[in-house]
Amino acid sequence: MAVNMIVCCKQVPDPEAPPAVFKVVNNKMTLPAEVKPVIGQYEEFALEAALKIKDTAGGKITALSLGNNFVRDVIKKSLAVGADELILLEDKAFEDGDSWSTANALAAAIRKIGTYDVVFCGRQSSDWDAGQVGLGVAEILGIPAVTLARKVEVTAGKAKVERVIPDGYQVVEVTLPAVIVVTSGIGALRYATLKGIMAAAKKQPVVWKPADIGLEPSKLGAAGRRSKLDKLFQPVKESKCEIIGGDTAAEAGAKLAVRLREAKLL
Repeated sequence: MAVNMIVCCKQVPDPEAPPAVFKVVNNKMTLPAEVKPVIGQYEEFALEAALKIKDTAGGKITALSLGNNFVRDVIKKSLAVGADELILLEDKAFEDGDSWSTANALAAAIRKIGTYDVVFCGRQSSDWDAGQVGLGVAEILGIPAVTLARKVEVTAGKAKVERVIPDGYQVVEVTLPAVIVVTSGIGALRYATLKGIMAAAKKQPVVWKPADIGLEPSKLGAAGRRSKLDKLFQPVKESKCEIIGGDTAAEAGAKLAVRLREAKLL
């Protein structure tokens, strides 16, 4: 059976950028211009999960992304690797949201898309690492969710999912439609072919504003947050070295043990 899939993708600052370039000013993260955006790593795993199903069962992949001021060459990577359609929720109203306002907007967009079997999300975003949006989308849509998926197969209206657990993996079966939250075990996103890149260059994304998904700006982005950020800061790391000596190795070891007890480290 052909499978209709939606993959939630997020444009984030390049997580491979050196930590020293990230600065916090007035409780907000600031980045220099040389830090370029990318599609988040776990969102790429989610894309690969959908592409593997399309390879074996056929179907359609719709990439869905929320934010503002998207870099088209970045976000269109989903089209270059094999997605069929790209929908952008792009407006200033979508900025600075929390997990709730993001999940609420994505769920509204998924309802507008209408026909879907599987919604794929990454385990967590590469910027905030909250790991809440996928389950939030499932809760709002009222459909089941499976987390930490490392392998997904779809047959006869059901998905068989291998999900990671602390001592291995378990296999679960879920009736579709469902949200599947993907982890790194799926494997890295395939490279785009030249044909795919050229095809993506000709495609234009569909852009939806808040009114297009039936939501008021007061329920989106910063205005729709249900969590409050008290303080964003960069921790100060301090180190101190103390040399413990002795006439012999045994004496130095004994002194070290005493010093560690004094410091309550033993």
